[in-house]
Amino acid sequence: MKIQQNISLKKYNTFGIQANAKRFVSINSLKELKEVITIEKDVFLLGGGSNMLLTADIEKLVLHLNLKGTIVNDTDNEVVFVTAEAGENWHDFVVWCISQNYGGLENLSLIPGNVGTSPIQNIGAYGVEIKDTFHQLEALEIETGKIKVFKLEDCDFGYRNSVFKKELKDKYIIINVTFKLTKNHHKINISYGAISSLLENMENPTIKNISDAVVAIRESKLPNPEEIGNSGSFFKNPVINQNSFEIIQKKYPEIPHYIVSENEVKIPAGWLIEQCGFKGKRFGDAGVHTKQALVLVNYNNATGQEIYSLAKNIQQKVKEIFKIDLDIEVNIF
Repeated sequence: MKIQQNISLKKYNTFGIQANAKRFVSINSLKELKEVITIEKDVFLLGGGSNMLLTADIEKLVLHLNLKGTIVNDTDNEVVFVTAEAGENWHDFVVWCISQNYGGLENLSLIPGNVGTSPIQNIGAYGVEIKDTFHQLEALEIETGKIKVFKLEDCDFGYRNSVFKKELKDKYIIINVTFKLTKNHHKINISYGAISSLLENMENPTIKNISDAVVAIRESKLPNPEEIGNSGSFFKNPVINQNSFEIIQKKYPEIPHYIVSENEVKIPAGWLIEQCGFKGKRFGDAGVHTKQALVLVNYNNATGQEIYSLAKNIQQKVKEIFKIDLDIEVNIF
């Protein structure tokens, strides 16, 4: 384990933003992690770099979590418990589970990032969230160096949210996550419109079929970070009350929406942004993707501040036209 000086983080964040870490260390084992935490508490955690926007150099010691490994813990005829270390690539883990015929994560295919950050954001897509298959995680408490187990009820999962983004933010380092997956897939989820359309002629779709459909949908709409810098969905889909929705619907009868509860409606943020005229627009090297307005992109050499300024302009315009506050999903540093 070697602490390096003045390391570029451009290749460590999917936006491809140039920012430097004054000090940087790659953590390959729990032992190394414990050693670092005993001498330095105020650290910057870096996983897959997929849900972050760097707007400045990082002064703290950057810990690049590179913990690897996947273990099948327990199994019976119906379910299997699988533990993946925090540094495992999320999509690779999903593909591996599908190859073993372990179901539950197929709708979450091709989401960028690592396993360790998936519960923090309660990542979700196409009708499924992490909380639906989550069993437990182990995390290292930074202050004490002790390992604590967090069960489902401990995590306070919400829409793109968890206890690790609120009261426990910066207090724990997730080291592994255990999922409860199916072996007999009685409850596959193909209710999401785009998936249903792709699989409508398939009599008994498999979890591999669902994953393939999700990958096809995502690749048709979302840019590959290896080709153009981005962090996926930049904003959360806003949830508004029924009265506010009806006012907007009178002016925009075609507005897409999803009923959340008796008095709550979710509206696609991408649609709002598109109506404000931002889709496909470019401002220097910062821009809004041509196929999905929910995604902000770095065409080459945009700075984090330029991307963030564009995000603020979008928020302001959506607020002005629709009276809706758009919340940023990506972590800003």
